[in-house]
Amino acid sequence: MAENNDYPVSFYFTLSFSGVDAAFKEVSGISKELSIEEIVCGGENRFKYRLPTVSNSPNLVLKRAIVPVGSSLVSWCANCIDQGLAIPIQPHNVILSLLNASGIVCMQWTFNNAYPVKYSISDLNSQESGIAIESIELAYTYFNISSNTNFDKLFN
Repeated sequence: MAENNDYPVSFYFTLSFSGVDAAFKEVSGISKELSIEEIVCGGENRFKYRLPTVSNSPNLVLKRAIVPVGSSLVSWCANCIDQGLAIPIQPHNVILSLLNASGIVCMQWTFNNAYPVKYSISDLNSQESGIAIESIELAYTYFNISSNTNFDKLFN
C-alpha cells in the first residue's frame, strides 16, 4: 500500500455562523481540557489522588481584516457586548471546516451556543503599513468534532 502524504493544510478553512460565511486569516483556541481535583488521602502523605471533574475550553479567537461595511458578525458582537444584558444574548452555532486541496470538507468543528465576549482591533501605527485587524473572541458551551467518513477516499 502506497504511503499518502496529502495531509490537510491549516490555511484552507471556512467559518460560518447562522448560515453566513465569514473569511478569517486566523482561528485559534480550539482545544479541550479535562480539569482535575487533587484529593489528599488521610494518613498517606506520599501522593494525592487526581480525580477528573469537568472539561473546559478557552475562548475561540477569530482574526481578520476589518470589514468596514455591514458585517452581520460585528453587529452581533455589538448587540451582545454593548447592551449590558439589557436584552438577551442570542447564541449561535459556529462551524469551522477544514478543507482538502479540492475544497471538500475533511474535518469540521461545531462550536455550540457561541456568543461574543470580546471585540478588539490591532494597534493603529502611522509608522507601519499593515492591514488593520479585528479580533473577535467567542465563548461557547462545547464543541463537536466530525470528520468526513470518506476521508481516505478524498486523498487517493
